[in-house]
Amino acid sequence: MSNTVFQQQVTDNEQKQIDEILQHLHSENLLVINPRRKNGLILYKPYHAEFAGPGAAIGANFDKDVIDVLPVGKLSLIEPRIGQERIKSYLIRRQWVKLAKQISDNTIAQQRAQVILNQFEHWFDLETANVLPDETFALLVGVLPQTMRKVRTQNELLSQ
Repeated sequence: MSNTVFQQQVTDNEQKQIDEILQHLHSENLLVINPRRKNGLILYKPYHAEFAGPGAAIGANFDKDVIDVLPVGKLSLIEPRIGQERIKSYLIRRQWVKLAKQISDNTIAQQRAQVILNQFEHWFDLETANVLPDETFALLVGVLPQTMRKVRTQNELLSQ
């Protein structure tokens, strides 16, 4: 089975989880990425992608235009119980967006590509970063998929 955006291979259980998340997002429910785990969610939108990391709000009015998602790490979603948790999760989502903007503000595409790879290796691990498609990283920081492949190839050569 594959997810719809990049025909990436996913298991039946992963596809079921993706479908459930999309259903929540399209019904405008607010969920929060579990802040106590190394996990997150790539949110594919029509012209870009966003990463929502631990503690970030997803859904509600933010993600009406999501066309697909890709869980990162062992995804765990929780419902905020009180208003204060909602507010905190909104602020955390804003921080994730600001971080992506800071990376994207770099005018040199290869540097943007390298920084997003470094960040995902730091937030998760090398293995997790390596399974994410070039197209995903490209959509996160506004580079071409070929630029991501080039940077990854250079990194592999340097690590040998």
